[in-house]
Amino acid sequence: MTSSPFQKIKRKLKKKVEGRRTQQWLDSLSSRRYPHHGPRRFLMKRESGLHLWHGLRCLSSYHGTGKFDLTDLTCPHTWYPNARRKKRNVFLHVGPTNSGKTYNALKRLESSTSGIYCGPLRLLAWEVAKRLNRANVLCNLMTGQEREEIDGAKHSAVTVEMADVLGDYQCAVIDEIQMVACKQRGYSFTRALLGICSDELHICGDPAAVPLIQSILEVTDDVVQVQYYERLSPLVPSKTPLGSFSNIRTGDCIVTFSRRGIYKLKRRIEKEEKHLCSVVYGSLPPETRTKQASKFNDESSEFDVLVASDAIGMGLNLNISRIIFSTLKKFDGVQTRDLTVPEIKQIAGRAGRYGSKFPVGEVTCLKGEDLPLLHSALGSSSPVLERAGLFPTFDLLALYSRLQSTTSFHSILEKFLECAKLSSNYFIADCEDILKVAAVVDDFPLGLHDKYLFCISPVDMTDDISAQALVQFAGNYAKTGLVRLREIFTPGSLQVPKSQSALEELESIHKVLDLYIWLSFRLEESFPDRELASSQKAACSLLIEEFLERLGWQKPGKASYLRSQLHLQQQYQAILQYSQKATDQE
Repeated sequence: MTSSPFQKIKRKLKKKVEGRRTQQWLDSLSSRRYPHHGPRRFLMKRESGLHLWHGLRCLSSYHGTGKFDLTDLTCPHTWYPNARRKKRNVFLHVGPTNSGKTYNALKRLESSTSGIYCGPLRLLAWEVAKRLNRANVLCNLMTGQEREEIDGAKHSAVTVEMADVLGDYQCAVIDEIQMVACKQRGYSFTRALLGICSDELHICGDPAAVPLIQSILEVTDDVVQVQYYERLSPLVPSKTPLGSFSNIRTGDCIVTFSRRGIYKLKRRIEKEEKHLCSVVYGSLPPETRTKQASKFNDESSEFDVLVASDAIGMGLNLNISRIIFSTLKKFDGVQTRDLTVPEIKQIAGRAGRYGSKFPVGEVTCLKGEDLPLLHSALGSSSPVLERAGLFPTFDLLALYSRLQSTTSFHSILEKFLECAKLSSNYFIADCEDILKVAAVVDDFPLGLHDKYLFCISPVDMTDDISAQALVQFAGNYAKTGLVRLREIFTPGSLQVPKSQSALEELESIHKVLDLYIWLSFRLEESFPDRELASSQKAACSLLIEEFLERLGWQKPGKASYLRSQLHLQQQYQAILQYSQKATDQE
């Protein structure tokens, strides 16, 4: 029997009591003590994307006495003196999905002498970097897990967390600005909005964000203009539900909100033996999502129907004729609730992409009982956003820690948040996941900045394997200052999943490799196996793709499936050979 690549992690997980929740077993880990074996040697690289806010200098310049309340977050615009030295021309491009708002902003970015694009997803950053380079505008790609720097490039496409607030640009674009109100990630959009130094700042998103953005920018001395857009192609809500799955047709996208539901619908649709389904959902690797979308968009492909989650709401260009909601309810991590108006409009708006073979978009529901809510949502305006997310800078937390009698990052952050003072335009970001990580890493002999890095890392604490990997990474780093990937992972042992549970495990492994790569960009000397992790991550994506290729009914008399399988196997073998070379060089 072939062993799993994460046997060490799985052995620890098997010790858990059946049914025990992640937080409970993580709490038990915090009782362990790890001795520190001498000084660690590592490169503490504070890049512009990681160096969140250089608040000390900013604050001291606004408080001449040098005495100030570190928990006073009422004037976050003062944290960015570089941007405040410039009178920015801000252009708000707002409208529904498929209205051309981002297209126009990107055209201005393309014609600028220097610029930066900030998006909420890696997929969007990839797409913009590819677009600009294709137009002979040299553009870097910078995300938490990728660095593709081009000699001579004066443009960059980045995920919003990587936004550069120290540079100076002619043009900047912030996409999907309505996410400024996101409980978890909104503070990154606030940081980009207030901190990017550019002559022109183009902001794209939902009209619901306009009053809030205007209010926030009143104190910055920027000049703000608003341009409203209308949808470029019609979107027609159906008066009748889908009814039978035999009514599915080419170009349809049926939407549901769980992995299990997606594969159940895929099997049900393919049971009719008329269509093959691509799938897209959030926990699929971004590379796999892109390939699944490409298969669906390709007119010569056999995959002519898409089954997806709300992950299609942004980041993928899809040629969808009709959106079909299988349900208008979703579990949001706390409760099962109705979809909000913005959620329904964002997903429904993906139908009828301008310039595609489906010039008119349609939207309906699987069940007739859901149609009234669908029609009501599409006819309503999104609720106006009231507040933007905010989070204290590392510099502020470091200064605040000196006033405390503890080195516990969990205690320091918790107390800071309790005392934080905000203006009416802001709320403190939801720190539940950060505090979960802090409770774990506090037990290791790490400095405050190390703890902070682990806390803001892209770890999924609801995923047992991912959470345990973070614990092991932090523990090894604390003990020796060196984390080798092979200590918890066996290169070359990945296999095509044969079941849903095996697929979920492979998706978890991908998350762990993603986490290692993220840490390797910030602690390079301590996480030296980035190339090996990257090659194994690519192997994960290929194996997941092969699982999706094998799953379901195959059209008779077609050779493309076999050709695709052979191509995937050849790619996988090439990755294995590369991984072996990387391992041999260690």
